[in-house]
Amino acid sequence: MTSPTNRYPTIFELSVPGRKGVQYPKPDVPKAELPKAFLREELPLPELSAQEVIRHFTKLSQLNHSVDTGFYPLGSCTMKYNPKINEVTARLPGFAQIHPFQPAVTVQGALELMYKTQIWLGEISGFDAVSLQPAAGAHGELTGVLIIRAYHRSRGDVKRVKMLVPDSSHGTNPASSTMSGMQVVELPSDERGNVDLEALEAECNEMLAGLMITNPNTLGLFDENIQEVCQIVHQAGGLVYGDGANMNALLGISQPAKSGIDVMHFNLHKTFATPHGGGGPGSGPVGVTAELADFLPDPVVAITAEETQETVPFYELITPKQTIGRVKSFHGHFGVIVKAYTYMLSLGSNGLRKVSEHAVLNANYLQSLVKDTYHIPHEHLCMHEFVAEGQWEDAPGVIALDVAKRLMDFGFHPPTNYFPLIVHEALMIEPTETESKETIDAFADALLKIAEEAHDEPEKLREAPHNTPFGRFDEVKAAKDLILRTQLPEGYRK
Repeated sequence: MTSPTNRYPTIFELSVPGRKGVQYPKPDVPKAELPKAFLREELPLPELSAQEVIRHFTKLSQLNHSVDTGFYPLGSCTMKYNPKINEVTARLPGFAQIHPFQPAVTVQGALELMYKTQIWLGEISGFDAVSLQPAAGAHGELTGVLIIRAYHRSRGDVKRVKMLVPDSSHGTNPASSTMSGMQVVELPSDERGNVDLEALEAECNEMLAGLMITNPNTLGLFDENIQEVCQIVHQAGGLVYGDGANMNALLGISQPAKSGIDVMHFNLHKTFATPHGGGGPGSGPVGVTAELADFLPDPVVAITAEETQETVPFYELITPKQTIGRVKSFHGHFGVIVKAYTYMLSLGSNGLRKVSEHAVLNANYLQSLVKDTYHIPHEHLCMHEFVAEGQWEDAPGVIALDVAKRLMDFGFHPPTNYFPLIVHEALMIEPTETESKETIDAFADALLKIAEEAHDEPEKLREAPHNTPFGRFDEVKAAKDLILRTQLPEGYRK
């Protein structure tokens, strides 16, 4: 591993005794004695002026890559530019300063927004009912599998405990099934990247609970046999769960429910314009067909008093009849839902369709620029992303990680590495719909230049990045040896 090319002093090392960055106002309440058990003679806090603190943290923030400062081609995650108006609406007092325990009559605007979001997501996907409660994508998966389990149990069909998961699905699918008490069986892909139909049919028996399928899948391909896949599962008595994380390719073009999907989650923090990354917040609403609506999490928003000439509609939280229960405190990540509502309202149905059309166009254009240099296992029409191999037989020693690290020297965030697992040395690339042709051309040029270097100057790749404040880290050690609090520098005053 290469060493950092630069080092930034910690805020403790910048500290100078006696400096102050805060002046407290005179108290407007009587002074009270502090609890002596919690007082320390010497508390080693840094002492800096306000300006020094601002400069320190501003410099650190500028080390971060963000979608506001550069291209973010992170496959499977749809890291696109999100209009700032979405942030503004989420901070409006009528949304940001309400409480989930308020009586429904005092929060009709918020409930109306939630209701319309449920309806609009249903229209986009073809589902009859939607819950906004799940907190993120994997949470939506867990919720969907629990709904499938509850459906079978309600029919006395307790032997159905087997969940099929294609090898081209998202990596969280097996975990979500296992957490729900299901037995996971992996299905292989065929030579065109679709679910292998013979393998599917062989696993469809009286133990089948369902199939979890990502469509488009993690190869960036729309399964050519999706309707037949769903039909085979249904004929065996199972249900089909759709992973909607790749919905950015389908808006206004294809409704998953009409393909035969029974339950699916949406990623509002991917498809519907909430900044994605850094650990959250996310939102993973779940849509279901009519026969599963009664199993949705508690509560959902409904109109309990219809609009008349004299009155407006009244919105309330209701409990589905056979609900699986609450899966999240209160009503989901409401601020994220506000942003998604703003995004859908701003674009309208035609605008949402253009999102997907441009995302698919950009991905296929970028794929066409690099396909003669980077091996693409499934080189037919892709959706919003594609997967290439970051290794060459005539450039031994260079791997996908080297390509990714070298991209940083060109000012680009690396694409997703080593996923999906079924592609050797995978580079999973998604340009999204918000990037210009000029940006895509520049990214392709960087990939082509790196391929040349892999053959002519392989050491340049293996030692990359060269132009970043820090070089390569031991990522395994970082994951296992966590540092969760600030470490005082050696010799710092006690």
